[in-house]
Amino acid sequence: MKQELKDLLIAYADQYETAAFLDGDPSWFMHQVTGADNQEAMAFIASCLSYGSRKQFMQKIQLILEWSKGNTDNWVRSGEFEAHIAQGDSRCFYRLYTHDTMNQFLRAYRKLMSEHGTLGNYVRLNAHDCLSAVEAICRYFSSQGISVVIPKDTQSACKRVCMFLRWMVRYDSPVDLGLWKDFIDRRSLIIPMDTHVLQQSVRLGLLNSKTATMSTARRLSAAFMEIFPDDPMKGDFALFGYGVNAQK
Repeated sequence: MKQELKDLLIAYADQYETAAFLDGDPSWFMHQVTGADNQEAMAFIASCLSYGSRKQFMQKIQLILEWSKGNTDNWVRSGEFEAHIAQGDSRCFYRLYTHDTMNQFLRAYRKLMSEHGTLGNYVRLNAHDCLSAVEAICRYFSSQGISVVIPKDTQSACKRVCMFLRWMVRYDSPVDLGLWKDFIDRRSLIIPMDTHVLQQSVRLGLLNSKTATMSTARRLSAAFMEIFPDDPMKGDFALFGYGVNAQK
């Protein structure tokens, strides 16, 4: 990898990983609640809704914040969500998710909480790095019949789960929370990959792939290890900065 490219991406990461990044990003919501359990729950639900039109999914996450009154952990744990998102309601909640889909997902999440306390405790017991954490999360929700909100396995890039893990694991960041830093090494994190990230990476010569799969995401994460050996997910912010400047 050319030093010029490394220097460019390092500069973009430094420029764009700031508190200003939160504005208009789904990570903003986890900073609107207090307490580790509430932040974890808000972040998890926000990540699950973060696809498609940013303007539209941000509105849906805002509803969750308002309905839960910032006490998102208890909103799920107590079953209060049933008053807002009803079982059997076939109306669309957001894109592929009906109200019933969201209800089934939140019921599965509540069950996990009753069994393990928090999602973090579940991951701590069932994973040792980012990949095994993604696998564990997919496995649990798949076992509960949830395959629309959470991928059933890690054949796909699992973008939203990897994004959630970045939020939970990275520390010393104005964006990410670092709540799980004690049991998942940030060097094992996998970049949240979609078609846009793939195209940017190919354009920069970091990848030569046509599909956004987990193996592709892992290869890109390994490439970022060369640039940011202690914190490869700085590359996520570097690509964001590259995208902003490429449009100018």
